[in-house]
Amino acid sequence: MTLGTRIAWDDTVLPFQLDASDIRGRVARLDGVLDEVLAQHDYPAPIEALVAEMALLTALIGQSIKLRWKLSLQVRGNGPARIIATDYYGPTEDGQPARIRAYASFDPDRIAEGVAPFELIGKGYFAILIHQGEDMTPYQGITPIAGGSLTTCAETYFAQSEQLPTRFSLTHGRSQVPGEDASWRAGGIMLQHMPKASPHVEDGGSGEDGLLDAADILDADESENWSRVNLLLDTVEELELIGPSVSPSELLVRLFHEEKPRVFDPQSVQFGCTCSDDRVRQSLSIYSAKDIETMTRDDGTVTADCQFCGAHYSFDPKTLGFEAEDAPDAEA
Repeated sequence: MTLGTRIAWDDTVLPFQLDASDIRGRVARLDGVLDEVLAQHDYPAPIEALVAEMALLTALIGQSIKLRWKLSLQVRGNGPARIIATDYYGPTEDGQPARIRAYASFDPDRIAEGVAPFELIGKGYFAILIHQGEDMTPYQGITPIAGGSLTTCAETYFAQSEQLPTRFSLTHGRSQVPGEDASWRAGGIMLQHMPKASPHVEDGGSGEDGLLDAADILDADESENWSRVNLLLDTVEELELIGPSVSPSELLVRLFHEEKPRVFDPQSVQFGCTCSDDRVRQSLSIYSAKDIETMTRDDGTVTADCQFCGAHYSFDPKTLGFEAEDAPDAEA
């Protein structure tokens, strides 16, 4: 079997628990999904790498939160990579796939040759937003951009905002085999210490700029378990995370057989965008007729493009805004 061939565990997230260590986790594979996410745009290689890393983090974090609505990850910086945004939509019914979408906003003229992708973000913040429903205020947690990677930012977020020791090991890239198109392969593992109580840290943490680290949260026994499992995770090889020969469940046995791994039902994932004519209209409903007039093109239409999937929408300005003269059905 070649790397370009689709395999059974592509585009899935497998939840697991290590019973001997009180640690839970996820194994994710994003292959076809990542191809579709990145095919929507023509990103330079370092921006593709940032989007791929964010999409993989989103799949792992989203599946760990039992939600029926949406989880969003956002990175905003003052560097050439201004925004990296991802959404994870939980399945609406049992047995249905989750959906992921992602996009990046960047300044191509400021991307220097040979600069590491993470350095393109500059100073800014990493945010996680949990949306529980259309009429509910989303939860938002923010941590500064620090630590050298988006993965470290996510680990810091969980330590700082949730006080949950969390570790990720990710890899991604394009594979090319003779006779087949190049395709994306991405895989990762998330570990998280199961909470027993609500820890409280009086002083600053031991991480960068005083941010909390796992060692600041765990007691002696928990810290020993956490360190042992992390040492085992350090032995994982890239090909084990993205290759065709080792299934996620087999990988867990290879890495953590003495920790008594127990797996649960896998969650399938697919690319999915929720943009629509009605949603765009709703987003424009806050504007007056004068505002709509400033948005109207020379050809007499108002247009909008979805940042996630590139869908193009065109409207009669008379049907838009809270002072709309005509109903949408009146459009030609």
